[in-house]
Amino acid sequence: MNNDEEPKRIRWLNIDDFPPGTTTGAWVHVINNGLGEPVRIPVIIARGAEDGPVFGLTAALHGNELNGIPVIQQLFAELDPNELSGSVVGVLVANVPAFIEERRKFNDGVDLNHIAPGKPAGDCSQLYMHRLIDRIVGRLDFLIDLHTASFGRVNSYYIRADMSCDASARMARILNPDIILDNPPNDYTLRGHASLNGIQSITLELKDPHRFQFSVVDECVAGIQNILIDLGLMPGVMQPYDDEQSTWVCDSSYWLYTDEGGFLTVLPSLGDHISEGDNIAIVRTVFGEVTKMIHAPEPGIVIGKSVNPVNQSGSRILHLGRNPMRKKFPKR
Repeated sequence: MNNDEEPKRIRWLNIDDFPPGTTTGAWVHVINNGLGEPVRIPVIIARGAEDGPVFGLTAALHGNELNGIPVIQQLFAELDPNELSGSVVGVLVANVPAFIEERRKFNDGVDLNHIAPGKPAGDCSQLYMHRLIDRIVGRLDFLIDLHTASFGRVNSYYIRADMSCDASARMARILNPDIILDNPPNDYTLRGHASLNGIQSITLELKDPHRFQFSVVDECVAGIQNILIDLGLMPGVMQPYDDEQSTWVCDSSYWLYTDEGGFLTVLPSLGDHISEGDNIAIVRTVFGEVTKMIHAPEPGIVIGKSVNPVNQSGSRILHLGRNPMRKKFPKR
């Protein structure tokens, strides 16, 4: 992208509006704020010299989940559109109002990732989600939705994907995460809606919120470049990964919650395997007295966990992956 060039202002993403062999920044107008001023989503479009599929990435659908932004920035800095057979679209900040307010949810308090596809005549969040999909995401053939944990929690480097779908399963494997959660698209997430409408999609969780973690950013960019090579969008040889590394695949997962308020200490680390009955958390009073030891209800692997010690009854403890199986995928 030419740094001297002003980003285009558009209302719909139309790949044909961008010249072949170029990378262009654009502001997509989706709604107006209470002053009648436009709210625009920042997007980068690399249109290849040759036509082909449209591969997309979305970041910051939750406004405090930031690691996806430098992933997109770094990926496009290294892309040569003249070598692409197809196009790559990066949605830098999907949830602009929440990003500006440094919060997770849309500015009416709704989680956008629970209401896809939104409604064209709905309330504030429903309309925004509808237009995000109608004007941008619905124009894609492939999608990686980039997330992190939220405030007070941390995540492993893991993927949600429908492993019964060859295309999404292959993208998940190529990214070589610590954990893959086999998760069919049967919900109201952006990935779920996209998948049910023919867009091959996965969700990639990039560790922790409200910060840039460049070690995981670098790993993610290398994995996405490998996917682009594998799909035939760009030339090259896929970078190999450690032949000794393997991925844990879980068939389901859920969060454990406390029934006792107080100061919470979660004992296992990310990626730890726990057994039924293991002590996984301690609750203390403000005076330091232990009021509860919390034990695992079943075996599994720790996908995410709470790191916030302030724990009202009903708070999260850890995200437990069920029935983890070690999968050693073939070399790239």
